[in-house]
Amino acid sequence: MYLLDTNILIYYFNNNIPEYSFEDITNILKNDFNISIITKMEFLGFPRHTPVSFKKSQEFLLNSSIYNINDKIADKTISLRREYKIKLPDAIIAATALGNGFTLVTRNENDFINIKNIKLYNPFK
Repeated sequence: MYLLDTNILIYYFNNNIPEYSFEDITNILKNDFNISIITKMEFLGFPRHTPVSFKKSQEFLLNSSIYNINDKIADKTISLRREYKIKLPDAIIAATALGNGFTLVTRNENDFINIKNIKLYNPFK
């Protein structure tokens, strides 16, 4: 099972996923489209959206399962921030992945690489 980071949604939405990974990402989006509430906020809050792209983005996310912050995720986020000194949005995304046994799909591996037990998939490699 997978959790998609915001950057992957933006790349996919703009047709910028590498050809060699496009089928994998498309399959994940069709069968296992999970995101954190932070990813929803970042993706829909993307400042370059036009009214048309914003509407399409909202419709696109209707196909996703969105994981909200609960006490378990909040506690894990706090732990990750304290141990790894990472940004709050990244800590929430990592906590969501870890707390639900997801592989995190991201291009920004360096934001998460030092976190113990996190599984990462970078479709750009």
